[in-house]
Amino acid sequence: MKTSPETATAPATTTPSPAGPRRPRTRRPVLRYVLKRVAIVPISLFVLGSVSFVLVFFIPGEPAITILGDFATPEQVAHVNAQLGLDKPLWDRYLSFWGNLLQGDLGRSFFTNEPVLDEIGRFLPNTVELVAMALLLAISLGLVIGVLGAYFARRWPDRAMSGITSVLQSVPDFFLALVGIYVFFFLLGWAPPPIGRLPIGASGEQPSFLILGSLFTGDWATLGTALQHAALPVLSLGLVYSSYFAKTARGSMGTALTTPQVEFARACGLRERTVVRYAFLASRTTVITYIAILFGSLLGGAAIVERVFNWRGMGQWALDGVLKVDVPVIQGFVVTAGLMTLTLFLLLDLVVLFLDPRVSYE
Repeated sequence: MKTSPETATAPATTTPSPAGPRRPRTRRPVLRYVLKRVAIVPISLFVLGSVSFVLVFFIPGEPAITILGDFATPEQVAHVNAQLGLDKPLWDRYLSFWGNLLQGDLGRSFFTNEPVLDEIGRFLPNTVELVAMALLLAISLGLVIGVLGAYFARRWPDRAMSGITSVLQSVPDFFLALVGIYVFFFLLGWAPPPIGRLPIGASGEQPSFLILGSLFTGDWATLGTALQHAALPVLSLGLVYSSYFAKTARGSMGTALTTPQVEFARACGLRERTVVRYAFLASRTTVITYIAILFGSLLGGAAIVERVFNWRGMGQWALDGVLKVDVPVIQGFVVTAGLMTLTLFLLLDLVVLFLDPRVSYE
């Protein structure tokens, strides 16, 4: 066996690479990344809960006067404050708040005296269904508008899509809800009255998730009625929030359609539909990340729309709590909404991590 001169004279020691010394290989980088992201959740929740605890006390108004009325005597106000624990020092109340929260106790409402956790369990499913349907509409419509604008960049379809996006973004969702009620209920009679999720006098016990529960149990009559009552609230939120997805999709798709990969795909003779699909796959992480942002916005932003349609969701419940200075309700809403948003951020980060190999684990 012959040996080449280069092999024979090669030194026994390894030569460092031009990029510098090789870094030690990290074991299980995905698991390490996931653990880091999970560890951030309780820290963020602690900061969120502490800030919400302090900010609640800047809300004008006094719960005792709201309960007793404007003609209550100072003695009566002091008695109610003592019953609610509002006469204790702020530090003691802060420690009590976290002590109860760590045990899963969000306190009791000042006005209904019911556990806040039970009320959240009653109102949260309504909000989740509304937000999920509105997000589904917003994503679908926003992607269509954004992709059309990006594909026909600097042409009349792009200008038309930009005009539609600007109009949708400039209209408040509650105003669109009021216009929808006037047109589709009052003038045309196509929509049911805005009195909740079901007509007045609807018989039977309503499941927590009315639409999903009716769907899985095969109660088609209730499902049809619930969808009719959900049409206007979903349209009001979905149309407005589709503008945010449209702008995001327009920017990311516009960048993806000008990359060398797309030009190479076109040079290879691929169909335009395939080229657009490749460009969308390259830009999908931006859209997926935006879902978490808008989900958090909709949890609180849907409150006024819920109130307009008497949806009896968590946003409407929290808004009533703010107006009454119901401190446990406000704190419970902030903590619950924050925890849900952080969890969704974590899940979407992991989804993006697995979908896009360009994302670093570090």
